[in-house]
Amino acid sequence: MKFEYLMFNLIVIVGPVVSQFNRQIKPISHWRLKLVTSGIVMIPYIIWDMLVTDLHWWFNKTYTLDFRLFSLPIGEWLFFITVPFGCLLVWETLPHTDSWLVQLKSLRYVRAVLCAALLIGIWVFSTGKQYTGLVLCCFGLVGLVDAFLGIDLLLRPKTYLYLAIVFGLILVFNGYLTARPIVLYGEAYQSGYRILTIPVEDFGYGFTLMLFNAMLYEKLKAVRHGQ
Repeated sequence: MKFEYLMFNLIVIVGPVVSQFNRQIKPISHWRLKLVTSGIVMIPYIIWDMLVTDLHWWFNKTYTLDFRLFSLPIGEWLFFITVPFGCLLVWETLPHTDSWLVQLKSLRYVRAVLCAALLIGIWVFSTGKQYTGLVLCCFGLVGLVDAFLGIDLLLRPKTYLYLAIVFGLILVFNGYLTARPIVLYGEAYQSGYRILTIPVEDFGYGFTLMLFNAMLYEKLKAVRHGQ
């Protein structure tokens, strides 16, 4: 069914939208800011997507509309809005765990390791495992952006609870996309390791996408409040 990828996006976003009609559920706060955040972070990922489509991955025409915008199906464009928006809702509903979890000094080393991943990613990319290398480079950029912009998202225990939830969401949603399959992959450009039907690189891709969204969202909120 060619509308299937579009339906996927509708299913992702229907929960948050429908919840707004339930008076017992707290309305979405800063929803415009969430959409702006998703739209900004979407730009580099869409460019990445356009550059590697039909190489690192491609889209099954059985489940996507024939119309393409810069080589990408409409469902793929919507993916970068609906999924990050939904994950930002999850982020904002999580408790501020810093108050009830011991702040681990070792979290500072997580950021240092991520920064080092940038150099490792460049080397891996040069070996031909380009998707693997790009994901590692993205992790490196996450560490650098978090440090230089003073966001310190990686120093908050809340972030790791968020990533655990994102991991579960990737299993469900990417599991669906890869099992149908709506998205297919060029095996030569990745490590070859999978969790169920999902390339491990997809987990890294998803983690970095959601971390960049959370970082920018927190930064924009701080700017709005004059912090």
